[in-house]
Amino acid sequence: MGDTENLLKFKDSLANPSSLRNWNASTSPCKESMANWIGVICVKNKIWGLQLENMNLRGSVNIQILDKLPTLRIISLMNNNFEGIMVNIRKLEALKALYLSNNRFHGEIPDDAFEGMRSLKKVFLANNAFSGKIPSSLTVLPNLVILRLEGNQFEGHIPDFKQELKVVCLANNKLEGPIPKSLSRMSATMFSGNKNLCGKPLQACASSPPRPPPSSKEKTLSSAKIALIVLSTALLLLIIATLILFLTWRTHTESQKANVVNEAKRVSKSGSMVKAAGFDHGSTLMFLREGAQRFDLQDLLKASAEVLGSGNLGASFKVEMEKDDGIVVAVVKRYKQMNNEGKDEFYEHMTRLGKLNHKNLLPLMAYHYMKEEKLLVSEYTDNGSLATHLHGNPCEDKPGLSWQTRLKIIKGIARGLSHLYKELPTLILPHGNLKSSNVLLDHTFKPLMCDYGLTPLINQEQVHMFMAAYKTPEYALKGRVSKKTDVWCLGILILELLTGKFPENYVQPKYDSKANLGSWVKEKMSSESVFDDGLLGKKGDKRDEMMSFLKIGLKCCEEDLNKRPELKQVVQEIEQLGDDEDEDEDEDEDEDEDDDDDDEFCSTICEVNASICSEKCER
Repeated sequence: MGDTENLLKFKDSLANPSSLRNWNASTSPCKESMANWIGVICVKNKIWGLQLENMNLRGSVNIQILDKLPTLRIISLMNNNFEGIMVNIRKLEALKALYLSNNRFHGEIPDDAFEGMRSLKKVFLANNAFSGKIPSSLTVLPNLVILRLEGNQFEGHIPDFKQELKVVCLANNKLEGPIPKSLSRMSATMFSGNKNLCGKPLQACASSPPRPPPSSKEKTLSSAKIALIVLSTALLLLIIATLILFLTWRTHTESQKANVVNEAKRVSKSGSMVKAAGFDHGSTLMFLREGAQRFDLQDLLKASAEVLGSGNLGASFKVEMEKDDGIVVAVVKRYKQMNNEGKDEFYEHMTRLGKLNHKNLLPLMAYHYMKEEKLLVSEYTDNGSLATHLHGNPCEDKPGLSWQTRLKIIKGIARGLSHLYKELPTLILPHGNLKSSNVLLDHTFKPLMCDYGLTPLINQEQVHMFMAAYKTPEYALKGRVSKKTDVWCLGILILELLTGKFPENYVQPKYDSKANLGSWVKEKMSSESVFDDGLLGKKGDKRDEMMSFLKIGLKCCEEDLNKRPELKQVVQEIEQLGDDEDEDEDEDEDEDEDDDDDDEFCSTICEVNASICSEKCER
């Protein structure tokens, strides 16, 4: 049975595989290094990885099927609803990265679950319901560098890790006892939420009271214990010597096997866009903005490329090009589901988007048209998306977003959205895909919206699978969208900023008025627990102001379109509240369209989902 048949069998094993609609026998998963199937990562016509994130997938993970994919090196199933216990994962002994965070896995993980997985570098099991002890087989994986186990129910002592780990996050579990010396250099936040842990970097462990001198009977017992320990040690040394001989033989055998690991490194880290995506050399790169640094399609295709992410709508790459006046860094996003308009209509629409000029909109630099797929080029920033900062990595020793920063972000998004409504009046959805992973932040935390105005170009039979606007109640209940649909998305974004909750945990593909972020907020309105913990208990926190924004967010999320406010009214209410750093600047950017703000725009186009954007960028 080939890779195609095995992947289709894996799809059939899921409870709701609708997000994998283009997985079918009529096309092969890979074409050279380009994937034909969503969520599949290809290298030289081989299946290198599965990146099935934020797809609302349910069911258990059939390891027996995945074991039949011999070149599989990366599995990422984050932010879904997978469940079950962790079994037989060690069958995938060639795996390099395992990302299972934010699902519903549960139960104890067998102590030998990761035995023999010598290539494994990254293990992300955060925010599930795993219990029992941390498996000791993790402590001897020679290449492990990042381990994320936070947000589970692990208990007992932390095992002593033998590796030089870069990141170990064990926060919010039920661990106890002293922190091993090998982990003492980690930040205290890596261990927070465990009531009975002690030792560096936390508080010192309480010293035990001195024991009374042993009795003669105890001395006799102690002598017997010493003899037993000596014999046990000798036996243990014999076992270790046997193991060393076995592992030496096994390593020698494995080194002779065919391995595509180095090929993937060359593609994802220092490869070219040609290798990474299989792009056509045939036509030109069309620039949309005067003054932008020019480069041609050949420069782009031959540039060093790094895969940033692969979401439902497309894959994104960071490219670096050497030019006479320095290195140009850009983000190229590749869209495959963008064939709703012909070539002339596509050019016309890109020209309209290229003319947009607002400090809270990420400008398009250029595009490349092909019949089956399109490339959109923008600038790069390393500060990530709003989703990264809200959900990305609770174990990083970084301060959360302050209320003043969140206020600045809310106002910037509202102003940018208002500009879209003014400049794109003929579009029903001037944005269409407003969510935290599509709000990028520059080094001053100024918000820059991206992926806007693309709805008319997306294949209409598939648009509901990709765009945030099609997760709204009006589309789910009545099959239509309106000018107020982007307002609903803005409301969800406001509630996300205030609560710190990830909307994907509440907003389901099939709308349920009792199971969405707005309903959760209404239930918690009488309690301060509705707000993100990072916003409370600080000097000068503005709870009244935060509550006012909460009410605005709830109004935007009104299910009844007749009761939901117009965007203009929402923006006016937002502008009347609070002071942000840009308060003195004109609310309407039309008068400032000639300002030289281009150098402040930046993008990372890290698709998530997110809770995982930072995790992706670590890959």
